[in-house]
Amino acid sequence: MIGTMIIGAVSVFLFGLAIGSFLNVVIYRTIHGESPFEGRSRCPHCKKTIRAIDNIPLLSFLFLGGRCRYCKTKISWTYPVIELLTGVLFVWWWLGGSLFFKLTAAPFVYLQPLFWLTVGTLLLSLFFTDFLYGILPDILVGVLGVLALAYRVLLTYTGIMQWPDFWYSIASGIGASLFFFALHALTRGRGMGMGDVKLGLAFGILLGWPRTLVAVFASFVSGALVGVWLLASGRRQFGQTIPFGPFLVLGTMVSLLWGGALWSWYMGMIF
Repeated sequence: MIGTMIIGAVSVFLFGLAIGSFLNVVIYRTIHGESPFEGRSRCPHCKKTIRAIDNIPLLSFLFLGGRCRYCKTKISWTYPVIELLTGVLFVWWWLGGSLFFKLTAAPFVYLQPLFWLTVGTLLLSLFFTDFLYGILPDILVGVLGVLALAYRVLLTYTGIMQWPDFWYSIASGIGASLFFFALHALTRGRGMGMGDVKLGLAFGILLGWPRTLVAVFASFVSGALVGVWLLASGRRQFGQTIPFGPFLVLGTMVSLLWGGALWSWYMGMIF
């Protein structure tokens, strides 16, 4: 039994590494206006096509010493990190399926785990696109929003979710988006970008009420803590901005995992 689980976890991890390698392509090419499916991977500096032996997730980075084989330019550390995190995400998804994916009615016994795995990869991609480039691509945000809406509609039409909860999720998305738009207008785009406004709509629909409120609160708390650390360490000065998208993603993850418990704890303190 244990041996089977280990083999399964290793297999899923390796598959996750491969998906993470593809996510690196998606992130880079989306930002630069290219199609992720257009040709083989190339070095972003010398533009030479990367050989298959040099494109093995994690291992090629180590064997090459973190440099391009041809031009010797350093390869960004984010490439192996994204691959590793995606592999870990896939293993967590596989081992934690029995805990988080409990719908047993067809087709949700298969659809629900696949949906949340897709959401996880999209959130990971959005985290790094904003972290690295300060951009939340419309295509990634749009796919997340459409998937969340379609999933909510399907849950409602099959009777698993009630219509009032569906409309609460829509209202949560609109409310979060309007809130971020107000901050965008008040700060003239310096405190909040339009990408954050659009992402607010997507994750509001995804989370529903009251998890959206928990996610927003967690995003601002984590953003404030990191901001204070950056100022204290001298890495940023007053007036400099930092991408807020990564904190929205972190807040979304916190809310997905512990949003219900945190909300119940908070309401218990009030009442």
